[in-house]
Amino acid sequence: MKVAVLKETFPGERRVAVVPAAVPALKKAGLEVAVESGAGAAAGFPDDAYRSAGATIVSRDEAFTADCLLTVRTCGACGDGWCHDRDRLRRGVIVVGLCDPLSAPEACREAADKGATVFSLELVPRITRAQSMDVLSSQANIAGYRAVLVAATHLPRILPMMTTAAGTITPAKALVLGAGVAGLQAIATAKRLGAQVSAYDVRPAVKEQVQSLGAKFVELPLETGASETAGGYAKAMGEEFYAKQRELLGKVVAESDLVICTALIPGQKAPVLVTAEMVRRMKPGSVIVDMAAERGGNCEGSQPDETVVVDGVTIVGPTNLAADVAGHTSQLYAKNIATFLAHLVKCGLPATLAADDEIVRDTLVATGGQVVHPKIREKLGLEPLAASAPAS
Repeated sequence: MKVAVLKETFPGERRVAVVPAAVPALKKAGLEVAVESGAGAAAGFPDDAYRSAGATIVSRDEAFTADCLLTVRTCGACGDGWCHDRDRLRRGVIVVGLCDPLSAPEACREAADKGATVFSLELVPRITRAQSMDVLSSQANIAGYRAVLVAATHLPRILPMMTTAAGTITPAKALVLGAGVAGLQAIATAKRLGAQVSAYDVRPAVKEQVQSLGAKFVELPLETGASETAGGYAKAMGEEFYAKQRELLGKVVAESDLVICTALIPGQKAPVLVTAEMVRRMKPGSVIVDMAAERGGNCEGSQPDETVVVDGVTIVGPTNLAADVAGHTSQLYAKNIATFLAHLVKCGLPATLAADDEIVRDTLVATGGQVVHPKIREKLGLEPLAASAPAS
């Protein structure tokens, strides 16, 4: 089977699906590897590095003749570039990448209509044997680190305590909202930089993880028994719950010099945790980095990919922090996708996949000319498929 690594077309996307160091692993799995010319340049990986690793450099037209296309962004995650890619798809081609299927399911249906078999890496199940394929975690980890650096560069003060002959500087107070993968890395990074760190999450189970990083866990008198899904993600709560949460969080936010917002619900609008009133109560010069800006934002007033100043508070709304450090995020993504692809080959790709395999079943969005994933079919308003094993 021939796989091709595509050059990303989404604006500002500097990552690449496979780095040169991952090529030998793909070849070991019996795959022939082609890389679109310039695919890794923005991440610091020139064409010659891929050639040295055993890959063939091809044009975009040649790349689309491969049996399997490897991308960072495809379908709904690719933006306007999807229209051009969609029209190039051949019947039977396999597409592996981030698809944003829960928010943009229509693009997945378009891929199905073209006869493509689509695997969405956002849907990799959170089980032990799939940890090395978990793209969301590997990218969020570095994004959380980057968010603190962004906040620090906008803050008109330093983060650590510093004692000098001219006096003592007290440490900055950092608050992290959401203690998932990105949040925990943000906590660790802010702590390493010397800030006094607090964190809040609707899931009480993460308290121990927050405290293990040296941060204070903010506890609010709220009923949170049903706040976590079986997969470990935060669960959407009712508006009454969020209103009470905002009321109780107000004082903590007002006392913070920098706030990192990381709370996301898969496939849904981000919950508003920081209101305009809470922003007004913050000290002038304070900074909020809203990592959920692309999904509507955890902070009122945040704008995707913009930096705004509201009542003296700087609100930053980055939507692709992972692309800011494309060298390392591409390295991790490449490991994820290479492991995932090797698993697919082991399960029978490109012939007939083992439909009883949980990883295959949960990530397979479309095959055989139709959308097969139950959640995506529901999003599209389609009837459930009869219980039978899908074949690619």
